[in-house]
Amino acid sequence: MFHSRLGCSSISFRHQDLPTALGTIAGLGFGEIDLGALPGVCNHVPYELDEDAVSAVASDVAASGLRVRSVNGDIGDLNAVLDAGQQAERDSHLDVLLTLTAKTGAKALVLPCGALSHEPVRSLEEDLDTVAAQLIRAEERAAGFGVELWTESLHFLRFCWNLERAELLAQKLAGSGVGIVMDFSHIVAAGEDPLEYLAIHEGRIAHVHLRDAVPGNINLSIGDGQADFAAGLQALAAQGYTGHFSLELETRDITHDERPAAAAKAASFITDLI
Repeated sequence: MFHSRLGCSSISFRHQDLPTALGTIAGLGFGEIDLGALPGVCNHVPYELDEDAVSAVASDVAASGLRVRSVNGDIGDLNAVLDAGQQAERDSHLDVLLTLTAKTGAKALVLPCGALSHEPVRSLEEDLDTVAAQLIRAEERAAGFGVELWTESLHFLRFCWNLERAELLAQKLAGSGVGIVMDFSHIVAAGEDPLEYLAIHEGRIAHVHLRDAVPGNINLSIGDGQADFAAGLQALAAQGYTGHFSLELETRDITHDERPAAAAKAASFITDLI
C-alpha cells in the first residue's frame, strides 16, 4: 500500500498502549516501524528494562508482524560529566536497550545528541567532545550486539539544536560507525534549511524522520508546516540515499481520533515522493 522504505514510528500513536499502537499501524498498511523508547515522550518501552520487560516488548512486536527499523531510546544526557559509577550505570542501561534492539530484529538503536538544553555543561567544544565520545563508546558496544548506533542530530530541543552544532558533531563522529538520523521537523523548527543540512551531511544519513514544522514548532502534521519534502527527498535521492523513512507524527494539530487517517494521508503523500 505504501512504499516499502516508508515506516511509521510508534511515537505517532503514543497515546495507545504498545499492542494497540502496533495494531493500528499494521492495520493502516505499514510493514515497518521505529519503536519509541523515550521516557516522557513515548512509554511503549519501560524505562526500567529487565529481561522480562525486553521479552514482553519483543513478543508484542513479533505478534504484530511488523519489521522494526530502529529503536529510538535514551540513556541520559550525553554531555553530562559522569564518574566511574555513573558511567557503569549508563553502560548497563545501554546494554539492555541494545538487547531489545537485537531481539526485535531492529537495524539500529537511536540515541539523542545531548541533553534537553541548548546550554553547555562546560563549554561548547568540551560538550561536543563528550557527546561524540559517548556515542562512539555506544557504537562500539552496539557492534557486539550485531546492531548499529545512530544519533538524531540536529534536534531542536537538544544540545545539538542547530546546523552549526550538528555539523561540528558530525565532524567529530567522522570515521566512526555512528550514523546520522535526519529529521525534517527539527531542521525547520531551528530555522535551518534541509537542503543545506543535506549538503553538509552528504553520505552520512542513515535514516530519515518525517514530520512538519515551522520555526519554533516541531509538532505539525505533514502539509501544515514549511518543510519542503519534495525538494528534500529529491536531494536525498540525488545523493544516492537508499535508506528508509519513518513518519514520526508526534503532532498536536489533530485529535487522537484523527491520527490514523492523518498518518495514512501523510504516507500516501510521501510514497508518491519516494
